[in-house]
Amino acid sequence: MLDELSLPKVLPVGTIVFQTLFLLVAIPIESYILHRAIKFDKKTSVFYAIALNVLSTVLGWNVFFLLEPILPVKMKSDLMSYVFFNTFQGNLKTNLFLIGFVIFLGTFVIETLFLKILMIILREGRNQLDLAEMTQREKSLAKQKLKMQNNNLITTILIANTISYTAISLLILARDFLKRT
Repeated sequence: MLDELSLPKVLPVGTIVFQTLFLLVAIPIESYILHRAIKFDKKTSVFYAIALNVLSTVLGWNVFFLLEPILPVKMKSDLMSYVFFNTFQGNLKTNLFLIGFVIFLGTFVIETLFLKILMIILREGRNQLDLAEMTQREKSLAKQKLKMQNNNLITTILIANTISYTAISLLILARDFLKRT
């Protein structure tokens, strides 16, 4: 039983460090955009940014570890070479843009849904009290406001992810450039 819980013989320290760096870059960018666009206070926007980014990172690595065993041997070898040694082999470079785009879309969908769920959960108690005191007109205005906030939320998450992914891509390019020189 304890043998299963032991640390692996090879640990991708570089990947762990860069994943931490990516989180340290993405969280402030996304919290700033949430603060400015949706008008959350700073503490709330930082909380949402941390929750969204940590969740999407954990889910992303879980998907990676679920898909990795079923990949073809050549692709698995190329992927492990990139994760452990930061070297491209084979046709991984050509697939990297497609993989990055799929990861971006997946992260966008996960973060949008999770933010909506968090907002519903954290505001549910206040809304129950307010609904009893509202007139029909106030209820319809509240629904319109909620629809507009929903559109603004989707746009804001898209912008925040685009900017944070751009910053992360620049970090990856800088790492590769420094490695070559």
